Amino acid sequence: MIFINPKTDFAFKKIFGSEESKDILISFLNALLYQDHPTIEDLDILNPYLAPRIRGMKDTYLDVKAKLKTGQTVIIEMQVLNVEGFEKRILYNAAKAYSIQLDIRDSYSRLNPVIALTITDFTMFPQFDKLISRFALKETEYLFDYSVYDIELVFVELPKFTKKLFELETVADKWLYFLKEARKLGEVPDIMEEVPEIQKAFRLANQANLTREELEDVEHREIFIQDQRNAIIKATNQGLAQGIEQGIEQGKKQTQIEIARKLLDILDEEMISQKTGLTIEEVLQLKQNSTDEDG
Repeated sequence: MIFINPKTDFAFKKIFGSEESKDILISFLNALLYQDHPTIEDLDILNPYLAPRIRGMKDTYLDVKAKLKTGQTVIIEMQVLNVEGFEKRILYNAAKAYSIQLDIRDSYSRLNPVIALTITDFTMFPQFDKLISRFALKETEYLFDYSVYDIELVFVELPKFTKKLFELETVADKWLYFLKEARKLGEVPDIMEEVPEIQKAFRLANQANLTREELEDVEHREIFIQDQRNAIIKATNQGLAQGIEQGIEQGKKQTQIEIARKLLDILDEEMISQKTGLTIEEVLQLKQNSTDEDG
């Protein structure tokens, strides 16, 4: 069997946002949002188009949008490329999904919470190793909640998920493994078949079950993503090269000083001067400063 990449927008929407995906989406959300507890019992998958209520506002599209029986709205996005302004777009979409619930005469008390679940194929928060992070409005000093999580942002960073097949324990583990590795698999692993919804997701992702037009859409999207990644790498490398050239002269003096400091106890002043390009007077000054610090 050959499986399409669940991380592409076409595949993600087909697997989690199609008419036959309700049970898949419930399992997926319970696993990632509620630590495998069956908190969500039912939901309705909605049109992911967020139409503006005010003329001039941006209209936006999501990957998947669902309304829970509790009244909560969950918007889900799979983001493969780390593009400019992405983090602001997430907040914008969450705020819009919250605000468009009301008509002009509706009371604000009718607003229901919105959860924005974003799965990224890149690291968003390198400052910590946490795989799933949650953000909500809080008082900055005492950290108490504002309006009981009316807008909550949840991020799942796939690069931080590193478990191997034999290490999978929870349903969340298995869903994340499916997202990361399905494209590389030739069959459904036995441990994944234990979850009927994941088994069904593999069936939807099986290329044999797709039309020619769907396969073409998948192929075009894969090519586009790869082209964009290559463009980002090229731009980054060019920027690094320019930065290195500019920094060579700026950092040259500091580099010379650092090398000279390491040689103070090994070579004499003249040899250090020859090796680093510093003047003998500069080397002597370094030696004097080192002596003063030690004293």
